[in-house]
Amino acid sequence: MTRLSVNINKIALIRNARGGNMPDLLEVAHKAELYGAQGITVHPRPDARHITFDDVRKLKKSVTTELNVEGYPSDEFMDLVLSVKPHQVTLVPDAPDALTSNAGWDTIAHEALLSDVVSRLKSAGIRTSIFMDTALGLYESAARTGTDRIELYTEAYAHNYPTDPQTAIEPYRIAALEAHKLGLGLNAGHDLNSQNLRFFVQNIPHLLEVSIGHALICEALYLGLEQTIKLYRAQLQ
Repeated sequence: MTRLSVNINKIALIRNARGGNMPDLLEVAHKAELYGAQGITVHPRPDARHITFDDVRKLKKSVTTELNVEGYPSDEFMDLVLSVKPHQVTLVPDAPDALTSNAGWDTIAHEALLSDVVSRLKSAGIRTSIFMDTALGLYESAARTGTDRIELYTEAYAHNYPTDPQTAIEPYRIAALEAHKLGLGLNAGHDLNSQNLRFFVQNIPHLLEVSIGHALICEALYLGLEQTIKLYRAQLQ
């Protein structure tokens, strides 16, 4: 069964809006795991507008499932993850001022960089994943980096799903098959929600994990965190 990792960036964003420790990020992570989350994802950014480096250090001590840390492999980010040693690091090509992730890696242009970063992470015992679009021409170079997995960037699927689900899913289905053929594990994330998740999972072979934050936290405002996580877990079965 595909595993659910809950991204808690938005919880930190709310906390930071007023200062202090409300809501308590560690408590939310604990509750999310208690309610069925099979991992916790965070994406610290250079401006610390939500998750901070110190949050990552504290989460590594308290998370009992798996901690997935996303980010651009700057010197500061690499120092953090190599010292904290999360279970997984997902490499994203975001600019420092990016509002959210909006593209996958050009693994041909950045193969040398990614190969070096992946090697350093794997030497520290950290599972690696590279954020990718569905352009198949980039998959062989992704495999050459030595990464354990790729994460499919699913914004285009989510955008097109309401009008034409079958057309929306097809590039991702083909990409999943190509990744599997090359020996790459498969994750996915970005704009997946309770309306489009089941169709995605049913049509994407070899999918190991989805990372979902924004939609899940928004729906939790209506349904509560426990019921929302249970709803998402049900979509994955």
